[in-house]
Amino acid sequence: MKLSAPIYILKQQAKALSRQEKVRLNVALDRIATREGYIAWSHLASSWQRQDTGSLVYRQLQPGDLILVGARPGHGKTLLGLGLAVEAMAHGNRAALFTLEDTTATVEQRFDMLGKDMGAVRDRFLLDTSEDISPRHIAERLAAAPPRTLVVIDYLQLLDQRRDKPALDVQVRELKACAEGRQAMVVCLSQISRDYAPAGSPYPGLQDVRLPNPVDLALFSKACFLHGGKMQLLVGSWSKPGDGPA
Repeated sequence: MKLSAPIYILKQQAKALSRQEKVRLNVALDRIATREGYIAWSHLASSWQRQDTGSLVYRQLQPGDLILVGARPGHGKTLLGLGLAVEAMAHGNRAALFTLEDTTATVEQRFDMLGKDMGAVRDRFLLDTSEDISPRHIAERLAAAPPRTLVVIDYLQLLDQRRDKPALDVQVRELKACAEGRQAMVVCLSQISRDYAPAGSPYPGLQDVRLPNPVDLALFSKACFLHGGKMQLLVGSWSKPGDGPA
């Protein structure tokens, strides 16, 4: 069933409806889903997820990968990160989210948007909202994690905010070493510069990644950029293997 707008737009509409009607977000989401011809938001999300970028991108990942996911706010990078975590768990692997941005309640809401119950996967999913998040902290929390664990870091630029932490380039190198050493797949969500203009390019690119301090972006083995409900995936030499819906 074709949606009237990209799913990230529908989510924004639900948030606006929630504020306007003073109803819970899950109620607003269900109303939007009903309008789109689905029984409930979970039904819509489950149907969408079968063809979403989560499964498309996950198929491209390998143990040891360090992946960059970049988008402007509201274009789906956090949901893609969680979608990758859900996909990893669906394949029998573990997943983790280290977030300096969201609360546990917000993450639970995002799982609901994907039609998933975070409580049902607690034995396979690690959520860390600590202020101490850094590559060293992440490595310590993953000490017992098996290979092919999918790790999402939300988000790259926030790692650079504390003066007691190493330079961002050093931290990215530590994350790459962690991914390779533990044979994990580490996904770094990233902000995109406000200067990015869709009129010039339909997708942001490496040149549009907002970097408060220099980082060697060649450290990332893959990069995924989202905009306007679509996605571009870059692999290795930053050639483009294909596009997909977001």
